[in-house]
Amino acid sequence: MASDGTRSTFISPVLVGRDDLLALAERAMDRARAGSGRLVLLAGEAGIGKSRLLGTIARRAGMAGIPRATAAAFPGDIELAGGLLIDLARDLARQERLAGAGDAGRRLEARLVGTDPAGRDGDAHRHRRLLVLDVVDLLTGLPSDAPAVLLFEDLHWADELSLEVLAQLARRLGDLPILVVATYRSDEVFGRVPMREWRTRLLTARLADEVQLKRLSPPEIATMAAALLGGASPVPADVVEALALRSDGIPLHVEELLGSLGPADPSGGRLRTQTVPDTLAEAVIRRAESLAPVARTVADAAAIVGREFDLRLVSEVTGLDVPVVEAALTELVERHFLVPADEDERYDFRHALIRDALHDAVPATVRHDLHRRIAIAATGRPEIGSDAFLSMHYAGARMGPEAYRLARDAGRRAASLSSHREAVELFDRVLRFTPADAPPAERAVNLAAFAAESAAIDDNVAADEAYRSARSELEGAGDATAAAALVGPHVAVRHLLGDDLETRVAMLTEALTAIDRAGAPAADPARAALEAGLAAAYMLDRRLDDAIEHGERATSIARELGDDAADINASTTLGATFVFAGRTGEGWSLLEDAVARARALGMEVEAVRGFRMISTSASVLVEYDRAAAWLRDGLEYARRVELWNHHHYMASHLAHVSWATGDWDLARALAEQALADGRGGITTRITCLHVLGFVALGRGEWSGARVTLEKARDLGQQMAELQRLAPALWGLAELGLREGHHAAAARLSDDAIVASERRGDAAYAFPFLVTGTRAHLGLGDPHAAERWVERVAGCLLDRSIPGTLPAIDHGRGLVELARGSTGRARASLEAAAAGWRERRRTWEGTTVQLDLARCAIRSNRPADAARHAAAARDAAARLGALPLVAEAEEVLRSLRRRHAADAPWAPLTAREFAVARLVSDGLTNPAIAEQLDIAPKTVAAHVEHILAKLGVGRRAEIAAWTATRPVLHSGPHGDDREE
Repeated sequence: MASDGTRSTFISPVLVGRDDLLALAERAMDRARAGSGRLVLLAGEAGIGKSRLLGTIARRAGMAGIPRATAAAFPGDIELAGGLLIDLARDLARQERLAGAGDAGRRLEARLVGTDPAGRDGDAHRHRRLLVLDVVDLLTGLPSDAPAVLLFEDLHWADELSLEVLAQLARRLGDLPILVVATYRSDEVFGRVPMREWRTRLLTARLADEVQLKRLSPPEIATMAAALLGGASPVPADVVEALALRSDGIPLHVEELLGSLGPADPSGGRLRTQTVPDTLAEAVIRRAESLAPVARTVADAAAIVGREFDLRLVSEVTGLDVPVVEAALTELVERHFLVPADEDERYDFRHALIRDALHDAVPATVRHDLHRRIAIAATGRPEIGSDAFLSMHYAGARMGPEAYRLARDAGRRAASLSSHREAVELFDRVLRFTPADAPPAERAVNLAAFAAESAAIDDNVAADEAYRSARSELEGAGDATAAAALVGPHVAVRHLLGDDLETRVAMLTEALTAIDRAGAPAADPARAALEAGLAAAYMLDRRLDDAIEHGERATSIARELGDDAADINASTTLGATFVFAGRTGEGWSLLEDAVARARALGMEVEAVRGFRMISTSASVLVEYDRAAAWLRDGLEYARRVELWNHHHYMASHLAHVSWATGDWDLARALAEQALADGRGGITTRITCLHVLGFVALGRGEWSGARVTLEKARDLGQQMAELQRLAPALWGLAELGLREGHHAAAARLSDDAIVASERRGDAAYAFPFLVTGTRAHLGLGDPHAAERWVERVAGCLLDRSIPGTLPAIDHGRGLVELARGSTGRARASLEAAAAGWRERRRTWEGTTVQLDLARCAIRSNRPADAARHAAAARDAAARLGALPLVAEAEEVLRSLRRRHAADAPWAPLTAREFAVARLVSDGLTNPAIAEQLDIAPKTVAAHVEHILAKLGVGRRAEIAAWTATRPVLHSGPHGDDREE
């Protein structure tokens, strides 16, 4: 308390309740000194004390002699690609605490703001990636042998490009003496805020640590209040209770609520419950009402600026002389509304919540005028704000033409850097301020730009509406060709919104008809795009013949036009179509060539799409070695070029390959990781759910399997594509078998095969051949099973995809076994086992061993049965497939029971046992024939059968086995009438 009874400070002189976080920061600085940096996120609600804690860390770093640089994001920065980093660059440029900082800051800003809007080589994504890598190189080149601390505030307002740079920097920090500490509002990370997915990705990958700042407890509030009041006397309990209730334990609220009370005597006589404001905004406005009129005018203008500002900007905006403004700013600093920035004559609000409260209190008409003044003052002065910043203020001033022009320029720049969320915000402003007399073509361009950027962030509803409007503008203006050029991307959006194939094909064919009527040449870019769109639509639905027809047309047009990107994309679609159509050699070659060409031309998007198509096609077509090799290369390439949607989808297929080839622990981990990353979209989610459902099914976690597979089925039905739906139906059908619901398994199998037959598909049909056969046999209908096998075999043989064909032998073997034709059954099942083993298909490869064991039992070959059952048991145990382990154990138990109940000569017949006894006595075949009065050829046949049944290869082994049998007393050679 000051001597005049006024409060000495509105800011707590002590940092209450944060000792553990400061200790954590000290440990992180120590590790940075040792050369191992880290990204630490400080999270919490607005006003919780993140900025105060960040400032304390900065001061402690300074006291320890560690150079630091700071940057902050502000409202509206989400529209400015690289805005946070530009702020950092300017801080580096104006301080010498960090060796080489000034030069690094200037180079960093030049790299960020000097971007060519057209994009390097016309490839926006590649241009952005190279920019990211260049910026990270600049940042990692800051320290030499000394540590450094980089401090970032309010990441919840940061743009995608800045966050992407921080993510890349985080990957390198472990080997650098750089500590990065950043704050964000946990209550602002929702919806499509760029930081939401960014944070999840970093934490999941363990590239960052996060600490949550907690609200203060009532005792901590009492400590803070006493410190604010000078500690001369205890704060009344009812006031502490009121502060706790109205501040919710948020430190800034405590400071502002107490600060709004004005003078108080040492006894706390003025501090009564009823004098404490109800809200933070009320407290801030109550304090602001006591400001001098000029200071309040300056505070209002600064609040509308919306970010850090300088003295001269406020002078221009308010029309007040510089000395007058300077005096007002001094009052605002002394009253704790503002804080000086590191650079002379620059200021910012002590907290964004204070700025927000003042901003909202400015009358609308005054606010519009201030926006206008700020925009005019900042125009032509890039050091104040970007085009995005200016467009925001012109929009606030209702100055449409200026807001439109600047937002369009800023939106194009954001799009050129693949900063999609920033571009969406800016193009939304463009649409709101498009002049009423703008020509249709200009309106369509703006709408199409907004649609493309909305699609890039998966806001497909907004994209659909914008594409419709853009096409309508162009069609109304009679430009059918330009309208048709938008149909391809529009169809892609409608696909994700659930349009079926018929609807999508109709849109594309109508557009082709329209450009024909308009007289478009045969070799026209719009025609190539539409043909490629038809090929992709048919390929996704596995209408392969149609896909081939349109893909070949698209390729021909693209080559005539010399359009490499269109040619590579069409060739990729065509190659994938060929492999699913059974033209595997041609298809794999075309896909490999497309990837090689794209990489040679530096076309990263086309290259990663090629990796995706070849690797995931191989994953589906039981080409697991090919899939694994391409997935490894594709994942590394996608990671390097930062195309995360493709990366996560390929990761989901690596999980599928791991499941199929028997590494179920890895499969589950990969699928869960791809789901957690959250950026792969619906196709990644569906594939991950398939894998997780299959693993749960195999391990007997049937309830979890059902829930997971039903989710996948529902999503597959939503997309109305065979490749999304069929695997879930197979998993549910297999689950039905395991639970004894054979009718349900047969029905699900039939549903899937009907869909495959309609498309001429084999790739998704093959597992249903075996599953459906088991279902019909389980229902006691071997004739239906036989018809089923031949029906599905017809689908598979039509395409003759090598990886699918073992299913035919497997199904036929099961039918022959049900008929009792054990010899034929064994031959078919052994062929299937060899096929599955060659293809490394573990599920069917394990179950076919059980089928062979049962076949051996039926043909009185217990040694073979035991061998197959043991192999199945061991394979199932390695998988953790407890239900299959149990099946194998039951087969082995039945063999032991049967052995105990059989005659001593089992598994041989009595005559074979008699032959075996004589073999063990050392007799030759002619001698045995003479003793048993049978032909030598018959003896030779008996010996061959004995060797096979006992699973041995030499006569000495027959003798060893015979020695373990009890001595018979029915005669020298037994009663051997049985043949």
